[in-house]
Amino acid sequence: MDRIREAFQAGHKLLIPFVVAGDPDYERSLNIACAILEEGADMLEIGFPYSDPLADGPVIQAAAVRSLKQGTRLVDCLRLVRDIRARSPKPLVAFTYVNPLIQYGAERFFAELAAAGGDGVIVPDVPLEEAAEVASAAEAHGIQFVPLVAPTSGEERVRAIVRAARGFVYCVSSLGVTGERQQVSRQVRELVDLVRKHTHLPACVGFGVSRPEHVREIAEFADGIIVGSAYVRRVGDAAEAGRDPVAAVRAFTRELKQAAMGAMHPG
Repeated sequence: MDRIREAFQAGHKLLIPFVVAGDPDYERSLNIACAILEEGADMLEIGFPYSDPLADGPVIQAAAVRSLKQGTRLVDCLRLVRDIRARSPKPLVAFTYVNPLIQYGAERFFAELAAAGGDGVIVPDVPLEEAAEVASAAEAHGIQFVPLVAPTSGEERVRAIVRAARGFVYCVSSLGVTGERQQVSRQVRELVDLVRKHTHLPACVGFGVSRPEHVREIAEFADGIIVGSAYVRRVGDAAEAGRDPVAAVRAFTRELKQAAMGAMHPG
């Protein structure tokens, strides 16, 4: 079953939140993930915490530290995928860095991710020269390799990157690391157009997307909207204040989903 393809064939723009496995602890991260999907998110990215997350800004870095301090390991992240799958049929995409993937063993990682019910993988720091090898290992186990392209990539590099893509292409909306931004970069629409010139796969936009108005704007030209740091910050803030993070992400998901659907049906 190709859950990612089916999601994009649903006829609307996809809302794709991101959460960190094990943040603020295993049980609550499971409940957070399931609540997000129950409230209308179309797909979920699950960040596997890593001690040196080069692509992530301070909010997601802090969440990774919280999770690692709880003792979260890669096997726990895979268990989380399995536990979410038991409660939701929607696509689940692992977000992991290349070093833990290699240390664990790519074949073993993708076999276990597939067995857990995972659908895709994002490896933000895999070199272009090694992307095809990682994508091939993933595909052998039915896992879709989702590459990142940036506004600075250039047409030839975009062409080379998307050649290995499966599922969809992750278009980075702004330079630098993940984190909430005030505005959506004007360059990202051009990047989406460039990606579509070289692949028929859906193009989704992430990095810096944090508000309903961002979602509404991006939904006008992209196939999906990825929201990460804004979710992770709400989880951290709620946990620190002794509030229920599940309630916080439910309300936020409803806001974002309404914005995404509103872009499809203006007025």
